[in-house]
Amino acid sequence: MSPAADAPPFDTALSQLVRRIVPGCSGIAHLHRLPAGATLQTWSLDAAGDAGEVLRPLILRHSPTGLRADQTLPLADEAALLRALARQGVPVAEVVHTLVASDALGEGFLMVRLEGETIARKILRDAAFATARARLVGQMGAALGAIHRIAPATLPAALVQGLARGLAPGGPAGTLSLMRSKMDAMPQPSAVFEFAHRWLQQHQPSEPAAPCLVHGDFRLGNLMIDAQGLRAVLDWELAHLGDPAEDLAWVCLPPWRFGAITRPVAGLGLTEELHLAWVAASGRAAEPARIRWWQVMGSLRWGIGCAGMHGWFASGRDASVERAMIARRVSENELDLLRLLASEDPCA
Repeated sequence: MSPAADAPPFDTALSQLVRRIVPGCSGIAHLHRLPAGATLQTWSLDAAGDAGEVLRPLILRHSPTGLRADQTLPLADEAALLRALARQGVPVAEVVHTLVASDALGEGFLMVRLEGETIARKILRDAAFATARARLVGQMGAALGAIHRIAPATLPAALVQGLARGLAPGGPAGTLSLMRSKMDAMPQPSAVFEFAHRWLQQHQPSEPAAPCLVHGDFRLGNLMIDAQGLRAVLDWELAHLGDPAEDLAWVCLPPWRFGAITRPVAGLGLTEELHLAWVAASGRAAEPARIRWWQVMGSLRWGIGCAGMHGWFASGRDASVERAMIARRVSENELDLLRLLASEDPCA
């Protein structure tokens, strides 16, 4: 859903929309695009009154042309999911409005802007987050437990259909098949990726997990953190129905440790604390062998994703510096895979 050729300019259309949906609003102020997000645009703005006072701080999550990565949740579905999660007590931002064609702004939704930080290096190093750092591993485990205990039957039926088509269709076997097709499409094969894929085939979990809601990209950068800890879980575009071990593994991958390699959980702490909090909140049992399988799969998935960024950049589909930088990280992921496969620690 792209804006029509005769649509008003972006800021004009956005101002018209906000005036319509925020009582007493006379326009928007402080509109600027945030640097976060490799696939979508994220805009910060304020709904302002006649005297310039801020009536409501807002974020626009936006795809003006409909350009999206594969296996991503449509933005309208993401907005519907956020509303459902809020009703079930998961810490998320409040959705104010889902864009429709008459808004002339493309695909997306408006949500309340929360105060906090998403930049990992600040969260991991700045003195302002010292208290938060001591709490975050347990808070992250509890948040994942709250997400994973949501029964798919409690979500809108149309939304469940979209989630079922998500990132890991068909569980481990379906995910392996998807990775195989992506590897076959790579212009340059990787011996390490082939080795990891063979290991994953040989060590598939013997029993499938009962499908539950999975965030798909749970890590620093997609979490809003304030001085007291976790404020909200953001960026649900990769949400799907799958194995909860996917999220428990993903947050512990080396790229999300930001150099703190001996602190597996996002560079903050140890897996034992994460798993204890998750077990208490989810009512499920942590399975180290299953989590290890998804760690290997997660590293392979991220490495293939990095390799795919080169095609986006080289074709001009998205010639941003961010795409090019991510494309250069394939060798880093190969090293991560070799280290993980050589480790005797089931949750290294």
